[in-house]
Amino acid sequence: MGIPHFLVIPYPIQGHLNPLMQLSHLLSKHGCKITFLNTEYSHKKTNKNEQNQQTINFVTLPDGLEPEDDRSDHKKAIFSIIKTMPSLLPKLIEDVNNLDVENKISCIVVTFNMGWALEVGHKLGIKGVLLWTASAITLAYCYSIPKLIDDGIIDSAGIPTKEQEIQLSPNMPKIDTANFPWRAHDQILFDHILQETQTMKLGHWWLCNTTYNLEHATFSISPKFLPIGPLMSNDHSNKSSFWQEDTTCLDWLDQHPPQSVIYVSFGSLAVMDQNQFKELALGLDLLNKPFLWIVRPSNDNKVNYAYPEEFHGTKGKIVGWAPQEKILNHPSIACFISHCGWNSTIEGLYGGVPFLCWPFAGDQFVNKSYICDVWKVGLELDKDENGLITKGELRKKVDQLLGDEEIKERSLKLKELTLENIVEGGQSSNNLKNFINWAK
Repeated sequence: MGIPHFLVIPYPIQGHLNPLMQLSHLLSKHGCKITFLNTEYSHKKTNKNEQNQQTINFVTLPDGLEPEDDRSDHKKAIFSIIKTMPSLLPKLIEDVNNLDVENKISCIVVTFNMGWALEVGHKLGIKGVLLWTASAITLAYCYSIPKLIDDGIIDSAGIPTKEQEIQLSPNMPKIDTANFPWRAHDQILFDHILQETQTMKLGHWWLCNTTYNLEHATFSISPKFLPIGPLMSNDHSNKSSFWQEDTTCLDWLDQHPPQSVIYVSFGSLAVMDQNQFKELALGLDLLNKPFLWIVRPSNDNKVNYAYPEEFHGTKGKIVGWAPQEKILNHPSIACFISHCGWNSTIEGLYGGVPFLCWPFAGDQFVNKSYICDVWKVGLELDKDENGLITKGELRKKVDQLLGDEEIKERSLKLKELTLENIVEGGQSSNNLKNFINWAK
């Protein structure tokens, strides 16, 4: 029998590409063969340095959309992919296998929304797994949707029958039904999520980019859960990006003392309105502290942000995109103002950096609860009666966070516990080895 050969297939957004790329490099270091399937459009956008990696074979299939189509319309993107790619995948697998008959594809790894590939693999007798890119507790709630419907907590459209806090098991954190991760979706997308939670059962494992100590209560929900995180590289370089990273910010950080810079980033999808953007800009000025602020290119987020006339920004640096893992592990970073997406949450924990939480949607509120209420490594920014996080609130919470030595200590302790999982003999490391042996 040859070495394990993984065909990895991410849903084509940044938050799915990155952890699957990290996993691919990790598997490659363990001697596995990797074929990475991108959509043609996604492949053209992705950082060309990543595509030059010798250890990964990149292949593409069309997503069925035209170049000018709006791929941030996830309903359109998901259903076009489902209509187009499944019929093309068997031929691609055959072509890849013909190039190396001794090491044929032995396992398919998908992220959520790409469960159709598990169905194709199942018909071809190929093993399959899901890589879940959000928190394990979010997976637990998605997995439990049928039970939540049966128990009358949500209706058949995924809408809560009443606003309340619920727990799936006594030791798991409570979740407000208003923050269920599917709440922003319409009936068609909710039906897709429901179908996808059934399809993912074809995956023998549900790999999670988390650790047992971070979410220990969740893993009793199903034996399929397998924590293998944090998916990080020692040099923080194995990332896949749709935007060119501005690395000049690392030189800028080098010029600042330890724990002096406020880092502000809201990930690859979150969008704020102009009034809130203005308030944030003025709030950063008001801090009178050095800040590094990531403002994504306007052609991506469809908002042409205008900086207020009274904004000076003299103490800060603003860039369009940046190497976040390296930033969060830089000694000059004092805290992380974050939207609390799971990738950012894991990267912040890995860096031992305290959080100021500014969640926008769905599972980000769940992650905020972890950060503020369970792990106690951050504070939440509160909105005023107009729904704005004001410049005064920003300054108050930054001062409070930076003055809280207990939060700083817990952040460093949690970093240490998180890193213990991926060293030789650590729980996530052992789980990964067991997964590789199973995939042969």
